[in-house]
Amino acid sequence: MSFRATFWGTRGSIPSPGPHTVRYGGNTPCVEVRTADGHLIILDAGTGIRALGRALVDQAAGAPIEADLFLTHAHWDHIQGIPFFSPLFGRGHRLRIWGSASLERSVDQVVRDQMSPVVFPVSFEALAATIEFHSIAEGTPMRGPGYEVTAFALQHPGGALGYRFEPRGAAGGPAGALVYIPDDELAPHPSYHAGPRWRERLTAFVRGASVLIHDAMYTPEEYVACAGWGHSTHQEAVALALAAEVRTLVLFHHDPQRTDEALDRIVTECRTLVQRAGASLEVVAAAEGLTVHT
Repeated sequence: MSFRATFWGTRGSIPSPGPHTVRYGGNTPCVEVRTADGHLIILDAGTGIRALGRALVDQAAGAPIEADLFLTHAHWDHIQGIPFFSPLFGRGHRLRIWGSASLERSVDQVVRDQMSPVVFPVSFEALAATIEFHSIAEGTPMRGPGYEVTAFALQHPGGALGYRFEPRGAAGGPAGALVYIPDDELAPHPSYHAGPRWRERLTAFVRGASVLIHDAMYTPEEYVACAGWGHSTHQEAVALALAAEVRTLVLFHHDPQRTDEALDRIVTECRTLVQRAGASLEVVAAAEGLTVHT
């Protein structure tokens, strides 16, 4: 095992709790990743990070918590859980927050604005934990405890990053790699200026990963009315995973109106597509509490 990823939030756009989303969950994006030696990486800070924070505090039993939080972008559903992340209110804890170097506004400023008195009752300055802000640029590998991460610019309004994590000491091979791409429009659209080889470069970025977590928000029928909104269909996610020869595809960023039963049908359809292609790709839908290993 290289990485262990556990899902705390799987839904896109807005939380959608209720009787029809119980099995796959209604919280917005948050994934807990553990390296082989137990270092904590958090991917995005949607409402799912609230439950993660409570679990971390309980497990720590007073010991300091240290983590790297990688934000793909600053849209509301990916940052709205930050003020409710329990470790931020405890002295001795340390959180390094990473974000795109090309955002119109720095990650630091986005988080502080989110906790301004106009929109939130507790100021950023009241947080007791040590919080550091760092930027990460596309294509420049960065090393952390037990891992190496590289970012890739995605097709999404306002910009977003995808992340590829590889275990340190993996001899440069793709084995054990985890790729996280929660908001990405795979179909071409005139609003993006990614260049003619963008899809080819994305496939190379994903190639050989053990686990690919990818945006699969729409059905093909729904996408017709949502082109340019920055999201993909489940069929497009399967096509990318097959082209990049990944082992496991995790469908992610579920539409807030998608019921558990509808997601079951989508998973079945995706597995049928893989079977028809004669491939060995495993396809699952992200669900709160699900753990996958690379």
